[in-house]
Amino acid sequence: MILVGDVETQVVVAGAGPVGLMLAAELRRARVPVVVLERLANPMTESRASMLTTLTAELLAERGFGSLLLEAAPEPRTHFGGLSFDLSGLDSDQAGNWKVPQYRTESALELRARQLGATVLRAHEVTGLVTSRDRVTCVARGPGADVRVQARYLVGCDGAQSAVRRLGGFTSAVTKATRQLLRADVTGIEIRDRRFERLDAGFAAAGTRAGVTRVMVHAPGRHVTDPGFPDVVRLWAEVTGEDISGGHPIWVDGFDNATGLVGEYRRGRVLLAGDAAHWHMPIGGQALNVGLQDAVNLGWKLAATVKGWAHERVLDTYHRERRAVAARVLDYVAAQEMLLLGGAEIEPLRTVLAELIALDPVRGHLARVVTGLDDRYGQGDSPLAGRRVPGVRLRDESGALVTAGLAMGTEPVLVRLTPAAEIQPPIRTIHATPDEAWPGVSTLLIRPDGYIAWAGDDDAELTLAIEQLTGGKEWNVLTRT
Repeated sequence: MILVGDVETQVVVAGAGPVGLMLAAELRRARVPVVVLERLANPMTESRASMLTTLTAELLAERGFGSLLLEAAPEPRTHFGGLSFDLSGLDSDQAGNWKVPQYRTESALELRARQLGATVLRAHEVTGLVTSRDRVTCVARGPGADVRVQARYLVGCDGAQSAVRRLGGFTSAVTKATRQLLRADVTGIEIRDRRFERLDAGFAAAGTRAGVTRVMVHAPGRHVTDPGFPDVVRLWAEVTGEDISGGHPIWVDGFDNATGLVGEYRRGRVLLAGDAAHWHMPIGGQALNVGLQDAVNLGWKLAATVKGWAHERVLDTYHRERRAVAARVLDYVAAQEMLLLGGAEIEPLRTVLAELIALDPVRGHLARVVTGLDDRYGQGDSPLAGRRVPGVRLRDESGALVTAGLAMGTEPVLVRLTPAAEIQPPIRTIHATPDEAWPGVSTLLIRPDGYIAWAGDDDAELTLAIEQLTGGKEWNVLTRT
């Protein structure tokens, strides 16, 4: 441990939103010391994002957040640019989308992170950072005085206006805003639900749950600086003809279609995750989910590096894997934005796309992409490589599914599909039977996040796969702790 300055730890996380708290919980599952710095004094009470995708629900369920998912309202359908289609046919126990207020997700994650031993310092805003060969010093302005936190790694999970991104010298590919949506949660109004309505004067959406109505409105060519409820009332009336001025706003915000993607997710000992690394208009509920998935991908790699069973270069795979996912999401969000907010010229494209979505292969492809189940990592020629274990059904000797248990580990695991093997490396090994036969596959190497790093029957290839997974570390360091 590094003991210099006011606070010492192994990893410091900037931002106690869902992404930072998920990362903190992942690190503490692996018993890695972590300090979280958050500029806000109190947890958020707004529900800016309210949808968890299938992949995110799988990850949460595997980590014991079943009670949070029980709160959620399952939705078996989703949309692409307002064109609805079904999700119930996905090969997942969590198929569909799950509606739960973001503040509830954040609250559950903070509780878990604290229970596991994470230190969360609220009212501490990151104002500076200095990196050296073996450490990073993060300076935060606290309620009484500045605090210095020294650690081996710093992760910026501090949103689209990330201080860590700016202070760390990260560069980004940015597109400027051309459109804006205003959004508000309002009580005391009675209007009909509107699901992605394209109207002559603009775009409107509304939905009421538990007495709170969320409205979103877009008027072409209009941009409001620092929007308030009167702005929402005015634009809502212009676009829909309805008067919501008698309502009581819980919160109001505006967001535009500016996008950004950092050129690198890691600069030495400083890394980025969530909106700090990629930002876009919140269409399709992708931002929260991609950020949580960033945290799961990065969590085990940071833990492996800190605990010594993987070389530091494994952190570079975080950049390669997750930046590719974000770039794809940005394309899909941009396409949906055009379909939702474009003018009359977009109608022919909507008509053609509606016909395509009615075709099973197209619908299935879109469903896997927007729910995250299409993301793949790993190497090798086997079609299993890169898939997540929940989509690969394995059973123990009693016939029970063992998928969740595999993914909940914090180190790699070998799954032997045959009774004996010449080599038994010092990695946790289990025996299981698949629901379907895979020719030429007797062993699976499973990453701690539940993805198959390698599948095959050649132990020499397995040795190489383990070395690649650990960034070149000898596999005899993979001892249980």
